[in-house]
Amino acid sequence: MLEKEIFKIENAAEFQRLAIEVFRFQYENVRVYRNFCDFLNIKVSEVKTIEEIPFLPIQFFKSHKVIAEKKPEETIFTSSGTTGSTTSKHYVADLKLYETSFLKAFERQYGNPSNFVILALLPSYLEREGSSLIFMVDKLIELSNNPHSGFYLFEMDALTEKLDALEKNGQKTLLIGVSYALLDLIEKGKFQLKNTIVMETGGMKGRRKEMIKEELHGILKKGFGVAKIHSEYGMTELLSQAYSTGNGIFNCPPWMKILTRDTEDALSYTFGKTGGINVIDLANLNSCSFIATQDLGKTYPDGSFEILGRFDSSDIRGCNLMVF
Repeated sequence: MLEKEIFKIENAAEFQRLAIEVFRFQYENVRVYRNFCDFLNIKVSEVKTIEEIPFLPIQFFKSHKVIAEKKPEETIFTSSGTTGSTTSKHYVADLKLYETSFLKAFERQYGNPSNFVILALLPSYLEREGSSLIFMVDKLIELSNNPHSGFYLFEMDALTEKLDALEKNGQKTLLIGVSYALLDLIEKGKFQLKNTIVMETGGMKGRRKEMIKEELHGILKKGFGVAKIHSEYGMTELLSQAYSTGNGIFNCPPWMKILTRDTEDALSYTFGKTGGINVIDLANLNSCSFIATQDLGKTYPDGSFEILGRFDSSDIRGCNLMVF
């Protein structure tokens, strides 16, 4: 079954084979995607490489129900959006697929969640319903199996005390936070964290002015007393995440891949220069695994990538979506 094969990919050939299989499955079962492919006059039997697969514009998640027919949704994840903007809805037919995807990706990058105390500073996500990020972090906190793990809303003093106490005990800790809240935290006091990974996920959510990634990370590194700031790249419409361990370069799990499309021709690809980000997320089996996002980025020969900004016409929302 595709659900099991996806997480056993070991090389590029296996990825390509499974990507073609997933494409054919989704063409047959996801009406919105099938209509999109038909509009482009795609002949399914002639699609032999991932570059020939059509990528559904991410805006469709705002206007259509993107889910396999005869697959009832177990939950609906929604994007954060901005005031007055239309939010995306991701109808998820199989939450177990999402759990498998984010747990395997986390373990590949960081090891077992039980190795950490996991602290989450995600106020803009906690203040609304339907956040896929909150779902993921809540599960990671549960699996950390540590009474010190947990969410913080605006309790900056309590979080400061907790971080200080964990540092004194030499406890390995992961602090995951939305950018503006991490900036709020270091304005309360300075840290010298030797046992804590600081991971930012998301922009300013309208709470602060946007800034380039290098500037943000420079301020956070100084404020937390760390050499690197980690990042997570994910979004409502996906069921997989990529991680950066401190240099702004993200790495995908084996079932996820980034391509960059020409900014002037959405059906052509660029290599080694800035282009629009197309994501292949094979874990997104019962929705659409081939999504053309509004992010701009650059890919590298080893499969890693970096995010450089967003198309001017797109709204600001989601994880790690910054305009500069």
